Amino acid sequence: MQQGYPAHWEADVVLRDGATAHLRPVTPDDQDALLEMFHGQSQNTIYLRFFSHKTTLTKRELERYTTVDHHDRVAFVIMLGSSMIGIGRYDRTHDPHDAEVAFLISDAHQGRGIGSILLEHLSAAALENGIDHFSAEVLPENRAMLRVFVEAGYDVTRRFDDGVVALEFSIDPTEKQRSVMVAREHRAEARSTARILTPGSIAVIGASADPTNGGHAVVRNIVESGFTGALYGINPVPFDQEGMTYKSSIEEIGQPVDLAVIAVPYDAVLDVVDQCGRAGAHAVVIVTGGWAEAGQEGARRQRQLVRLARGHGMRVVGPASLGVLNNSGEHAFNATVLPARFKAGNMGLFAQSGALGTLQTSAAIRHGLGISTFLSAGNRADVSGNDMMQFWEDDAATQVCGMSLQSFGNPRKFSRIARRLSRLKPLIVAKSEVTGLRLPPGHTGRTTEAPAGALNAMLQQAGVLQVATSDQLMDLAAVASGQPRPAGRRTALIANAMALGRLMEDTAAILGMEVTAVRDDLDTAGGGADAVEAVRSALADVLARDDVDAAVIALIPAPGVTEDEWADTVTAVGAEAGKTVAFAMTGSTEARAPSHIHRDSEGRELPIFLAPSSAVEAVHRVQEWMAWRDREDDSVTLPEDIDADAAEELLAEWSAEVPGESLLPLDGERARKLLATYGITVLPTVRFRDVEDALEAAGKLGYPVALKSTDRNLRHRLDLGGVRLQIDSPEQLREAIASMRRTLPMGSEQLDLQAMAPTGQAVVVTATEDPLVGPVVSFGIAGDAVKLLDDRSHRVPPLTDQDVQDMVREPKAARKLFGYESQPPVAVTELEDLLIRVALLKDRHPQIARLDLNPVLLSSEHLTVLSADVRLGDPKERTDSARRAMRR
Repeated sequence: MQQGYPAHWEADVVLRDGATAHLRPVTPDDQDALLEMFHGQSQNTIYLRFFSHKTTLTKRELERYTTVDHHDRVAFVIMLGSSMIGIGRYDRTHDPHDAEVAFLISDAHQGRGIGSILLEHLSAAALENGIDHFSAEVLPENRAMLRVFVEAGYDVTRRFDDGVVALEFSIDPTEKQRSVMVAREHRAEARSTARILTPGSIAVIGASADPTNGGHAVVRNIVESGFTGALYGINPVPFDQEGMTYKSSIEEIGQPVDLAVIAVPYDAVLDVVDQCGRAGAHAVVIVTGGWAEAGQEGARRQRQLVRLARGHGMRVVGPASLGVLNNSGEHAFNATVLPARFKAGNMGLFAQSGALGTLQTSAAIRHGLGISTFLSAGNRADVSGNDMMQFWEDDAATQVCGMSLQSFGNPRKFSRIARRLSRLKPLIVAKSEVTGLRLPPGHTGRTTEAPAGALNAMLQQAGVLQVATSDQLMDLAAVASGQPRPAGRRTALIANAMALGRLMEDTAAILGMEVTAVRDDLDTAGGGADAVEAVRSALADVLARDDVDAAVIALIPAPGVTEDEWADTVTAVGAEAGKTVAFAMTGSTEARAPSHIHRDSEGRELPIFLAPSSAVEAVHRVQEWMAWRDREDDSVTLPEDIDADAAEELLAEWSAEVPGESLLPLDGERARKLLATYGITVLPTVRFRDVEDALEAAGKLGYPVALKSTDRNLRHRLDLGGVRLQIDSPEQLREAIASMRRTLPMGSEQLDLQAMAPTGQAVVVTATEDPLVGPVVSFGIAGDAVKLLDDRSHRVPPLTDQDVQDMVREPKAARKLFGYESQPPVAVTELEDLLIRVALLKDRHPQIARLDLNPVLLSSEHLTVLSADVRLGDPKERTDSARRAMRR
């Protein structure tokens, strides 16, 4: 590879039709591939691109198109295996901020979105190289290329000049351009996943007559699931099985298959994947284990496996996958190795490792929940939870989404997709407290160094319902999948025992629920029909109330009444009222799951819990999701006085001083200059050694002044003598300096002087760049609340106005901002404005590795930033950037 080759620009990409390809910078070795693509073009295509008819490319032209400096001249190629299917380049013009772009897309691959992808990646590279404007010349009849520029979301200016259309546009990402890119990404990834979950033909490589063989289990499950497409069993050894067509190899089929399930020995997998690619398969599901979970050599072969598959344009599910299934009507098939049978339903499931998939599916069966789709990602080498969420968003058969996650490949993208999905359907995620902190066996990627709670806050910000176990996931799904969505938080509690009613009231109080009706006086002691009627009447009366959106009913057994009779009655009343109902049947001695689904003779569903508190909590969590959805607002207030270009120029100048992997702290003047570009003003600080210099500075600042230690740990600690406030005269200043130097003999040669700000509440605002999550903004009340109790809120930019409002109010100590113990409320609006500016600054400029505003002083009318610590780093490639790329 040539010197200076920017390997971080390489990316695997999903094309418009859901297939994959590899994008990378061009190299001189690409001349033969470029010439081959050129010779495959029509004369019309060549004329549209070169404005003349050409029969070939000269040696000089080939050298020019494939030899670039990756700075003033950049070119990307999109490869499908060894074949080039598209090339795009830019050349910097005489204006250092402008470049001219041009593309050549293979005729055989027109309409696959290649031009849009090349434009996105060229724009990202150009911005990295200080270019913010593109121009292009296109013949008027080249409507396809004109569409590429317009549909990209850029604000394109056109003018007709000398027979060509001259286009110009800024490539600074705008909200419109981002939304267009996200929409294209969604369509491509949803279509790619849909092709996995709705195959018209399936080949099982490694199918066998041996019932202990994984391939045998997959074929049996596919046949028994009623798959109506073409099913092929592939094995060099002939065997017969009803419902399957035998072939000795996938090439023998003679036409491409949609899905290939690979259940062959480990050493044979790579060869089989290559055969599937050459046979034109869209995707492979690899059941075979022994890859990255087995050590470094396995991880190397797993990366080789993905490169091989993507080189053929195939997606990979696994390896070490349990398989995939779809229970939806005409697309129904079960290509898993699991022995159980799954009821059809409206819950989609995704699991990473095979173990989590087993836990998840067995929990669904125990709870009696129906499944629409299931995908086990195994080691998640390619297809991930992000792909599955893209599919679920458009899948009418899936109304509740459940995921078990051990790690995040691209958490910012996960958050973005999850937030969009959660606006439509509840997304329930089972994760442990160490998710993101370490990688599970077989998984590759980054771990987080973000503040504790940042990852959970990111999920909460996206509307995700977090749980710790698969059983808890099914508890929430039991309410969300079969009951009407609660219209509000107002809840009724009903019981036939006062103790049960009190237990539910206590649980509701702890959760902060709005309980509007309590009936714990139901008389069912006599049992029989009278007891059933008492329950029916009480529940109907409560559900008829306008101030009740949901009800939880808990019953102890009554003579002569079965659980099914209770459940049928509750189901019927709830269905008639059209409101959310959960039922807790206590006293059962049967071994069963914490919750399960009851279906009456008409197919209506009711969630039944063993514990009343679990029923109350499940209803509460679904209500919380509905409340989040109802108030979710993606509006963002962008301050008008921000100069992002000025900030980028400063950072570009200073980044050359960053010492390798270490951080570069900015001095006070540089920090103030940078923050000023985003409208953040830092109170000036004068650093001094000599007392006379301090007196002169105080005269300029104006009394009263504050004296501070320069020690990072002491400069905010009034209680430890690191700060002296309200110094009103030169005499007091002399005494304060002498006193501080006596008290803090170490490191007190230099001290800081500041003008006094209006008194008020001190808060802390920080922003960091995490290797996994990306930018994280944190907020807390200064002092022990942050230092000892870590009472802070966290959010991942970009932030909406609602995110900022929630962030300010989330810390427990935040009550001090709104009037506390006779203290007046402080300037919360100014604080929210500051958080928006900090979030924008951190999101747009990853060179800022850390930003600390500590303290920020809030009075009733003013906000004053007293101190800013800004540190620059070498920005590592973010996991979610302004270009589409598959996780690698």
